[in-house]
Amino acid sequence: MTVSLNQELANFSGNATSNTRFELADFKGSKHIVLYFYPKDSTPGCTLEGQDFRDLYNEFIAHDCTIFGISRDTLRKHENFKAKQNFPFELISDEDESICNLFDVIKLKSLFGKKYMGIERSTFIIDKDSVLVHEWRKVSVKNHVNEVLEVIKAL
Repeated sequence: MTVSLNQELANFSGNATSNTRFELADFKGSKHIVLYFYPKDSTPGCTLEGQDFRDLYNEFIAHDCTIFGISRDTLRKHENFKAKQNFPFELISDEDESICNLFDVIKLKSLFGKKYMGIERSTFIIDKDSVLVHEWRKVSVKNHVNEVLEVIKAL
């Protein structure tokens, strides 16, 4: 089963950096959530996207919103990536692809003619009632975080 827009989401969870565990239910009634899925730690596009979220983090917080990045990388890789880039938000490790599958972001990709299954860069906004209210798929990094912030400001 995958999520769809304007649907209240059932609780889901995952292990995150800083020895924490993400539980959707923990945020119900208190904060909007930005979940951004990215292919791989420390790659150019993923680094830039994370830096953009980092640089606007305080504006998201000012609008009762928290941010989580998600990829299939291990917690150890996430911890290194987070520390190196000074990310003020947590990164969720989804090695078993359970959250990726819930949001249907695992897609057939191609690199240098080789086909493989990987994460399609995607961003989702979940409101304070645990309802999926906005999604971006096949994200282009340039100006994306600004677009996400504008939607958050309008909630």
